[in-house]
Amino acid sequence: MDLEERLELVLHNTDEVVTEDELKELLLQKENPSAYIGFEPSGLMHVGQGMVCAEKIKELQRVGFTVKILLADWHAYINDKLGGDIDTIKVCGEYIKDCFIAMGVDKEKTRFIFASELMDRMGYWERMLRVAKSNTVARIKRAVDIMGRDMEEAEADSSMLIYPSLQATDIFELGVDVAYAGIDQRRAHMLARDTADKLGWPKPIALHTPILSSLKGEGRMDSSDKKMSKSDPESCIFVHDGPEEIREKVNKAYCPKEVKGNPIMEMCRYIIFPNKNELKIERPEKWGGDLHYDSYSELEEDYLEERLHPADLKKAVAGTLSDMLNPVREYFNDNPENYEELKGRI
Repeated sequence: MDLEERLELVLHNTDEVVTEDELKELLLQKENPSAYIGFEPSGLMHVGQGMVCAEKIKELQRVGFTVKILLADWHAYINDKLGGDIDTIKVCGEYIKDCFIAMGVDKEKTRFIFASELMDRMGYWERMLRVAKSNTVARIKRAVDIMGRDMEEAEADSSMLIYPSLQATDIFELGVDVAYAGIDQRRAHMLARDTADKLGWPKPIALHTPILSSLKGEGRMDSSDKKMSKSDPESCIFVHDGPEEIREKVNKAYCPKEVKGNPIMEMCRYIIFPNKNELKIERPEKWGGDLHYDSYSELEEDYLEERLHPADLKKAVAGTLSDMLNPVREYFNDNPENYEELKGRI
């Protein structure tokens, strides 16, 4: 695989890379670079969180990256996830490992690391203090929204002000070339890059993928209402939902005659086509017969030109997504321990 092919695969379906020139240089210099993504163990995994990230991890691995998945247990504790019960959070971390293995990430090129393992290193806290010392309170406050929190909440719990420095420190302690996350984590990555400049440390490249829209539509202006959320089962599809659950959720989903903010089209673009490279639409002959798409761009063109009805699209998406999740359901049938323990705790 040449440089341009490697670069294209890394950038596939991303919102942003900071910077592309740095990424090109990295791929020129290293056959086997490293990347990381962090996850708060905070509940059941949905397809927006899981399948989008799993696909990008697999793309990174195909171009030679080793990927470190940080199970951010103490970060979840600070963020009051799972009732702040650290034992339940750790069980959820083991469940997240199961999810990624079930979704096909290369175990040989993946390292799962709990944040508590990093924090046991004496050097971690020295790094964290250097990060905090290098930034103003105002800069840290601007980054608090990476937690899905606002400053009013942080004012009531001072531990939340530590969170951005912890997330930047994770990147340095892991020693990775690329920090990968959803676009909602951009401020943490920019904090790390700016801190690296100040301290003369290696600066991580930042890679960001989009956040999938809620099945319920855009909701209020609050961005938390616009995205899939595990706290609202009607807004998302969980990776172990059964075929009937998936069909019901997709049938009820918001699906306007446009692409922006359309969760059904987003699942086609970021989940189905990267995995399947095609989508088949079954229709009666009286409505023109079956359709077959080999690319998302073809699908988008037909949808926007209203040659494809939302109901037909939904039926195809529900069936295809259900088939794609069969290996996940099979994995958890064979390995139910962490999933069942987590469900019993939440």
